[in-house]
Amino acid sequence: MTYSISEVAKKLNLTAYTLRYYDKEGLMPFVERTPNGTRLFKETDIDALKIIECLKSTGMPIKEIKRFIDWCSDGDSTLQERYDMFLERKTAVKAQLEELNKTMELIDHKCNYYKTALDAGTEDIHRNNKIGTFN
Repeated sequence: MTYSISEVAKKLNLTAYTLRYYDKEGLMPFVERTPNGTRLFKETDIDALKIIECLKSTGMPIKEIKRFIDWCSDGDSTLQERYDMFLERKTAVKAQLEELNKTMELIDHKCNYYKTALDAGTEDIHRNNKIGTFN
């Protein structure tokens, strides 16, 4: 079964413009085209696009994602490079998670602060426990 660019965009919650941009940047050399140039996406293409989106969500630049796509096209001779790249991504995502967890701790604290103040009808109960000058 094949899918149109709009069907794939909808499946992946992307825009057709984004998919065309990915194609222009060389991230989709695997996608077949009809003689008139219409892209025909297969399930394996959609799976590859999910990986591209995953890498993009880690903050990886398009240029580096393109390198990964090229390595995939090169076959088994680049297995080590691909493995190393994913180890690097894993480290980067772990660091992002640590930062997000710290952010969540502060947000949880402020939610508790405001909930307690709302329940009491005043912030006066927190006067000795403020963070900075912002409540």
